[in-house]
Amino acid sequence: MRISRAWVSVVIAGCCFIAGCGKQQNPDELRRETAQATSVVKQDAKAVVQGVRDGLKSNKPVDLNDASKTELLDLPGVSADRADKIIANRPFASTTELVSRHILTETDYDKIKDRVRVGKPSPSSKLVTRPSVRPHS
Repeated sequence: MRISRAWVSVVIAGCCFIAGCGKQQNPDELRRETAQATSVVKQDAKAVVQGVRDGLKSNKPVDLNDASKTELLDLPGVSADRADKIIANRPFASTTELVSRHILTETDYDKIKDRVRVGKPSPSSKLVTRPSVRPHS
């Protein structure tokens, strides 16, 4: 028994018709789904905009005299130990003191020199205090 091309074409067309017509949406349902999809896209766009804003803010130089340990750790080449040393050696008059005080190597300093600055230290910027030395009498 030979199946004709016409018969195969009719069967394929019928299957496509049934698959395409399986779900009929009324216009109100279609509008609701479209509104929901639009809302999701708006939320995603707002999240992207906020991420860009945060990224632009993070390009501000870090003040060595006031930065938190977390801010210092965000700098390339600054480990927890080095961040602690920066905080312990405050205040700084110049960013190059990171090298002259042997806190960073010249190579590591070159990685962050454009991302750090030195401002006037705040009273609370020195988290580690050094004990004062009194002469014995």
